Amino acid sequence: MKKRILNILAIAFFITTSGYIMDGDVVKPTMLMRFVEFIFMFLVMSILTSIIYFGINFAKRSFQKA
Repeated sequence: MKKRILNILAIAFFITTSGYIMDGDVVKPTMLMRFVEFIFMFLVMSILTSIIYFGINFAKRSFQKA
């Protein structure tokens, strides 16, 4: 279970970092706002990645039982 969560966090971090680099918005004036934006974006990506990953695993196990 620990390895799965670390993999999810690694994938979310990669997606967040690449999305933050490719973002074309105007640069925020403060460093605090940049960190807050990055952390919230990371949290959202972690939650979405977890939902997708565990949903696929649940569906796969359900189809194998049937």
